[in-house]
Amino acid sequence: MKAAVISSPGQVGVEAVADPTPGPGQVVVEVSACGLCGTDLHILQGEFAPTLPIVPGHEFAGEVVALGSGVRDLKAGDRVAVDPSLHCHECHFCRMGRGNLCERWNAIGVTVPGGAAQYTAAPAANCVKLPGHIRTEDAALIEPLSCAVRGYDILRSSLASHVLIYGSGTMGLMMLELAKRTGAATVDMVDLNEDRLATARTLGCSNAVTTADVLERPRGWEVVIDATGNAGAIQDALSRVGKGGTYLQFGVADYAARATIEPYRIYNEEITITGSMAVLHSYERAAELFAGGVLDPEVFISDRLPLADYAEALQRFQAGKGRKIQVLP
Repeated sequence: MKAAVISSPGQVGVEAVADPTPGPGQVVVEVSACGLCGTDLHILQGEFAPTLPIVPGHEFAGEVVALGSGVRDLKAGDRVAVDPSLHCHECHFCRMGRGNLCERWNAIGVTVPGGAAQYTAAPAANCVKLPGHIRTEDAALIEPLSCAVRGYDILRSSLASHVLIYGSGTMGLMMLELAKRTGAATVDMVDLNEDRLATARTLGCSNAVTTADVLERPRGWEVVIDATGNAGAIQDALSRVGKGGTYLQFGVADYAARATIEPYRIYNEEITITGSMAVLHSYERAAELFAGGVLDPEVFISDRLPLADYAEALQRFQAGKGRKIQVLP
């Protein structure tokens, strides 16, 4: 079969690789669509994934075509979206219900072959069946949505909060949609990309600006979310949190990124600084939200390219063009 392969830092191509075989409790999924994510860029840089080469792609959906032994609730022909999380279920954090912090953390498309391929193997337990009205290709959006749901679990924001989001790419826009549905009084978006800000306006944000300096919020915001991973944006975002407010590091930053905090201010103003790591008990809920229409795929998915153009798709994503970019094997 054909698959995208990141062979070494900065090197990616589409190659012929062996077809996957399902192990016990696994299925093989024929991939309909695979989304690109900032994590894929980190893997391309040699970060995040422990070893290369790797077949990337952790946002995918498709059709079950083969079953391993012991699979009971799926059959060939079922259309599924796949939670890429692979937890050991044995370590301290797994036993505490914090599998996203697993000491042996793995993920499909990050540490084992992923969905940027014609076929990929996945645990049956990680597969969510799709209702008939959902297009299989669109369901690749469920994985990033499940990360956003996890972020909102961390925030536990109150009704009528004023929310400021840095980054109006796919993840920032998903956080916008969740903020609207969890009772935010206002949701302001900051980005340097005017095309992405235009999409934020289409989705009904309160303000879409290139700098928070132009916004009138003298007491700051109750909730500030970074969805960029950019050190400059992070530094600015930290300065915008109001007294008693919460800052969420949601975007994946480079390993070398640094920001300066003011410990006295954090103490004196009771500011919470927290992070959100991937997916935790949120994939099924994201699938339910997606089936209920929380996202419009035609707004969120800007590009659908053939798998053969995976390198070009990464370049487009890295250049900040479009919103969610998918490859279609």
